[in-house]
Amino acid sequence: MPDERMPVIVAARRTPITTKGARLARITAEQLAAPVLRACAEDAGRAIGSRIGGTQSDGDPSAHLSIGDVVLGNCMGPGGNVARLAALAAGIDVAVPGMTLDRQCGSGLSAIIAAGDAIRAGDDRLQLAGGVESASTAPTRLADGIAYARAAFAPTGFPDPEMGPAAQALALVHGIDRGSQDAYAARSHRLAVGAQRLGRFDREIVEVDGVRRDDGPRASMPAMMGRFRALYPAASGEVDGTVDGGTVTAGNSCRISDGAAAVAIVPADARGAAPGLALLAHATVGCDPALPGIGPVAAVARMLEERALNLADIGAFEIVEAFAAQTLAVLQLLGLVRDGAVDPRVCADGGALALGHPWGASGAVGVVRLFSRLVRGDAPAGTLGIATAAIGGGMGVAALFEVVR
Repeated sequence: MPDERMPVIVAARRTPITTKGARLARITAEQLAAPVLRACAEDAGRAIGSRIGGTQSDGDPSAHLSIGDVVLGNCMGPGGNVARLAALAAGIDVAVPGMTLDRQCGSGLSAIIAAGDAIRAGDDRLQLAGGVESASTAPTRLADGIAYARAAFAPTGFPDPEMGPAAQALALVHGIDRGSQDAYAARSHRLAVGAQRLGRFDREIVEVDGVRRDDGPRASMPAMMGRFRALYPAASGEVDGTVDGGTVTAGNSCRISDGAAAVAIVPADARGAAPGLALLAHATVGCDPALPGIGPVAAVARMLEERALNLADIGAFEIVEAFAAQTLAVLQLLGLVRDGAVDPRVCADGGALALGHPWGASGAVGVVRLFSRLVRGDAPAGTLGIATAAIGGGMGVAALFEVVR
């Protein structure tokens, strides 16, 4: 692929991430995504020194770069094409299309990959891509007059565990005890609180309905370790023939959340002198649907093998921390946990265990975090970063990025 066709992220933004039923509970999915899309387009214009065609305020045929598409991931929304609704709500020109995709918790990252592939295939326009989830406004679904919480991840005849029991199964298979899970959750909160205090999230967050800060990180998490031990396991249903003695709890699991995240991607030859993240490679793989949380292992391994890289070459990792047990299982198999210590390159400002997990957006949140850590954080050109997520039904998705300056 010629260098000029390399997709480069030149802007990355997200909303505050809030708990389901909390401060953004009345904001619909398109209303969450719209201000993020708008901010990304505006940031991209400033970064590359160009008017971006396709925005409501432009109407200018002399704009140097137009918006080609809006691609958003979404899992549990109202149906229809949320990306198109969000694009219109953002003031993007009616001529710009939109596409919504569902790869469950990998949706936001898969949307960014899809937009990047459009540029690789020859589209020379700016792409807006990411994900959104409003768990608070997600509709109740009915089948034969009976309400159900989610669609099936696997068909009849295949395992289709709820995510809590699936995480508990990984804890049993990989010998991850309760103390390790609680300690990892506390790490996520500690790092997120530190990042919040230092203002590391400020430049990536777009205010929505007066909300400017994530509500998940807890400064008192180290003190809560004792309280963690008192929590009953939250994973319901049988796990390995028993319902008792589980180690997955509310304390070491992510919150169900509302939020949106997006990036602006341009061909390398359109970025000018703007720093950014080049999308070098990606991989999406399937795995045993009985253990869906382990999918990132094969996705990361395949991607690194194809690029002739190893873990030592990577400067930063962002993994969607759905459950401490699931995350630790992945990190152990990748070699990013040694003697009980988690590699400091992993979610260095905390992850979903602290911030929350807006399903369709979380993979894109990981890319926004990489942009902040590496581009806004002045990492040198050539620094590599990986974003990855596990996917319900037994899949994993990973993407490799490189800092360009």
